[in-house]
Amino acid sequence: MPRYELNGQVAIVTGAGRGIGRATALRLAREGASVVVADINEANAKAAAEEIESAAGTAYPVTVDVTNRADTERMVSETVARFGKLDILVNNAGIAVIASLMDTDEAAWDALMDVNAKGVLLCSQAAARQMIDRGNGGRIINNASGAGKTVPGRGTPLGAYAATKHAVVALTKQFGLELSPHGILVNCVCPGIVDTPMWELIDREVAQLEGVPVGSVKARAVARIPVGRIQEPEDVANLIVFLASEDASYITAQAVNVSGGLLPY
Repeated sequence: MPRYELNGQVAIVTGAGRGIGRATALRLAREGASVVVADINEANAKAAAEEIESAAGTAYPVTVDVTNRADTERMVSETVARFGKLDILVNNAGIAVIASLMDTDEAAWDALMDVNAKGVLLCSQAAARQMIDRGNGGRIINNASGAGKTVPGRGTPLGAYAATKHAVVALTKQFGLELSPHGILVNCVCPGIVDTPMWELIDREVAQLEGVPVGSVKARAVARIPVGRIQEPEDVANLIVFLASEDASYITAQAVNVSGGLLPY
C-alpha cells in the first residue's frame, strides 16, 4: 500500500541497477511514479526496469555515464520525450576505492571525484534546467553517505571516498539555496552501513589489508550500529521517497541521516 501519493510524478534514479538505487526505483514505482532506471550497466538497468514493470509499475531503462555532460543531458531529454516532464531526480550513482590517502593515486582520485561529485553536478544541472523551464518546481535528492559528515578514521582506508561525499553535502546545500526561488527542493541522505555490493567490496579489501577473515570487517562495523542490525537498501529508499513527497515540501538544503543511530549529529 503506497504511503505517499506520487501518481503522475516522473523520476530519474541514477545507479538504479542495483543496491540503494534499485531499491529506490522500486519504491518510487510502488508509490505511483514513472521511473527512469538509469545506470552505466545496460543489463542491470533493463533488469531493474523489467522488475518494476512486472509489478505493474512504469519504468524506462536508460544507459548513462554520469561523468559525461552530453550523456546526462540525453538522459533528461529521453525522460521528457518518454514521459513529458521530470519531477524528481535521485543522484545515487557512486563508486568506492579502498586506499589510504597516502596510497590514493591520481587515477583513483579522479575516478571518485568524477562519478561521486561531478556526476551529481552534471545530472543536477541537466535536471534543474528542465524543471526551471517547465516552471513547476521539482525535487533533487542526493545519496551522500555518512562519510559526507565525518571521516572514516585511521583504520578505514576510505579517505578519498569521504572527500567526495563531503562534496556531495556541499553541492546539496548550495544547490538547495540557488534553486529555491524556482521551487526546486534539494536534499541529501546520509546512510550508514548498508548491505550492498559496495560494502561487500569494502569488507573484502579491508580484510585483505588487515589480514583478517572476510566478513569480519563488516561484522565489526555492524556491531557499532545502535539499532542492532545492518541497514537495508530499503531503509534508505524510505527516506528518499519521503523527501520526494509533499510531506517534505518545507525541507531543502539539508543532509538527513538514515543510519540507525550511527550518526547522532
